[in-house]
Amino acid sequence: MIRLGEPAAREALHGVIGQVCSSGRITPDRITGICVGATGAARPEIAAKVRNILVELFPNGTSTKIEVVGDTVIALEAVFGPGPGVIAMAGTGSIAYGRNAAGETARAGGWGFAVSDEGSGYWLGRRAISAILSAHDQRIETTLTTMIFQEWKIGTIEDLVQRANSTPPPDFPRLFPIVLRAAGGGDATARRLLFEAGEKLGELAATVVRRLSTSLSADTESGSVLPIATTGSVFRQSEDVRQVFYNTLRQNFPGVDVRHDVADPVEGALARARAL
Repeated sequence: MIRLGEPAAREALHGVIGQVCSSGRITPDRITGICVGATGAARPEIAAKVRNILVELFPNGTSTKIEVVGDTVIALEAVFGPGPGVIAMAGTGSIAYGRNAAGETARAGGWGFAVSDEGSGYWLGRRAISAILSAHDQRIETTLTTMIFQEWKIGTIEDLVQRANSTPPPDFPRLFPIVLRAAGGGDATARRLLFEAGEKLGELAATVVRRLSTSLSADTESGSVLPIATTGSVFRQSEDVRQVFYNTLRQNFPGVDVRHDVADPVEGALARARAL
């Protein structure tokens, strides 16, 4: 909604619900509960717009209950249900969000790709360009240069600079798979980018843990630091990011429970829809 605008959001939501109904061989009037977790929906005005789009799909007088929440809410629900925990999300963007046993919530990061979203696919793509330029200045070889030149169909550093600074900006998240391939081939620059992403994401999660812990030292000693889980394509596709993320958190909180399985936020949305 925020990045694509209301018309694109309407088209996407109508299309998705149409596909769901077709796959389930049902009509919209048979749906009794809907939960949508969307980026930016923590803002009431965004949630209201999404809800109004969904209402268009149902006949007048329908009893369908609709809930629109932030994507962080369904991700947290998928792992911890109504209980305490912290979820670190890293896909196109990034954010850490959590809830303690008292029901208090906190977040860190997620302020948008232009100023935040550390460790995300967008951040990694943009950082890859910076790393290429730095390597060029220092006469250091990196396979990222050749691979991104091929992806963007360009041939010189000047072309790279022009494309990276174009308006609108290039689709930086599409460079994340290239960083993965270069790192998998042993490129030191690409691996360093993944390590930095893991550290940044670990720091975001640690910030949320600290904010939600009323007595950090006591919690750490007793092993009762809030459990932490992950979700998103960056975590799912990069073992390096996951490992550095885990290591960063365990250095800060030796007794922390970091879940190794990457969460699927859809499960959280389904659970909340069933409970409506």
